[in-house]
Amino acid sequence: MTVIPFDEVPQTRRWWARAAYAAVVCAALVPLVAAGLAGTIALLLTGAGGLVVTVAGIYWFLISRGVMRWCALGLAVLAPLVVLVLFIQAGLLWEVILTLALGFVALVCARAALRERGEGKAMAEHPAPTWRHAFLVMNPRSGGGKVVKFDLRRKAEELGAEVALLEGPGQVDVDALARQAVERGADLLGVAGGDGTQALVAGIAAEHNLPFLVISAGTRNHFALDLGLDREDPTGCLDALRDGTELHVDLGKINGRTFVNNASFGVYAEVVQSPEYRDDKTGTVLEMLPDLIRGDKGARLRAQMDGITVDGPQAVLVSNGPYGSNDVVGLGRRTRLDRGVLGAVTISAASTREAVGLLRRATKHGLIQRTAAEVVVGADVPEIPVGVDGEALIMTTPVRCTIEPRALRVLVPRKRPGVPPAQPALDLVRLRELAWGRHVSAPPVPPEPSTPSSAVPPPAVPPPAGGGS
Repeated sequence: MTVIPFDEVPQTRRWWARAAYAAVVCAALVPLVAAGLAGTIALLLTGAGGLVVTVAGIYWFLISRGVMRWCALGLAVLAPLVVLVLFIQAGLLWEVILTLALGFVALVCARAALRERGEGKAMAEHPAPTWRHAFLVMNPRSGGGKVVKFDLRRKAEELGAEVALLEGPGQVDVDALARQAVERGADLLGVAGGDGTQALVAGIAAEHNLPFLVISAGTRNHFALDLGLDREDPTGCLDALRDGTELHVDLGKINGRTFVNNASFGVYAEVVQSPEYRDDKTGTVLEMLPDLIRGDKGARLRAQMDGITVDGPQAVLVSNGPYGSNDVVGLGRRTRLDRGVLGAVTISAASTREAVGLLRRATKHGLIQRTAAEVVVGADVPEIPVGVDGEALIMTTPVRCTIEPRALRVLVPRKRPGVPPAQPALDLVRLRELAWGRHVSAPPVPPEPSTPSSAVPPPAVPPPAGGGS
């Protein structure tokens, strides 16, 4: 680890670190002055107890049915209210509010101090390829009809692209559609639709070393979000055809199938397989969760992540690149898609104790987050349900997830919202060094992953008159 002389650390970072410590000291002094040592201990015990009861109540709500379920929900709602009433009766409500506010200030200052120069660096951009025959697949039903709403077909055709609508009749074989286009000479593939359709065509584009255009016309489009695209205006994605740049991003593989966002196992994957889920999502979840969490239904999973084995988790999430360090269940963002590793999250909460343990981020039980080159999910049955980029599938066990570093060439518009930088991890040792130390240990900078030969763009071909670029 590199040691940085204290004098070379920017003055602003040192003062941010000292401000964080000052806010912590003030936060500790407020209850001490108002309630004394005994009162402060009582405040901490009361707050912690209320939090534990709330978490336990939510857990029992999820694993119970009938009267017990609604009693547990009532307990989860009442616990924080009781804590609030006790603080008011003790005349310490404003002191508690001030303490929490100072704690928040300390967190903000610590984040500012720990943010390194260059942190959140954007993915490397490459010159946009020229193209002669762009082939775009558009799903008019995806995202509530965004293709029609934004008139994407007409706008793409005006830019010189060939468009195929997934209108049916029946189920359209997207894989065959894209492969036929490549055989006819398509030198750029793209999709206006959800992550599942994006993944299918992206795999074919990577296989043939063709640039791939993402058009954010799906419902959620996490892949587009993490590429820095505007999910509210898919028309802007088409600008890449005339003023674009190229990114080289990773592709996930699950039993040979491509995924661009994530693959989920366990509770969520079991629920979405239910025929009733599409018509009544909430009711289906509430009906199935008790048996799934307690292990009465569903397969018993076993996840292996680069030498670490987790036995019996209720849920496993494997993502094409790790989510932010503060993102527990993969609902946030990935700041980069070219790290060359999978993100893996397992959640185990088969008892009230383990559910409460999630609060302290236990290392052997509860929540485990890792990065890995390969994740293997086994089970006590030959097949298990898996959610792959929002698609409900059945896969043969063991299910093997791997990563193909920088295998996909993505064409994005030069002007786009971009991805906000990730928040730095809250490292108390480094924070103390920044505030008071004579030398500061700098975190090791991971090397840029090497570009595989399959991801090197082919020589540029001059566009025809009126073609895209």
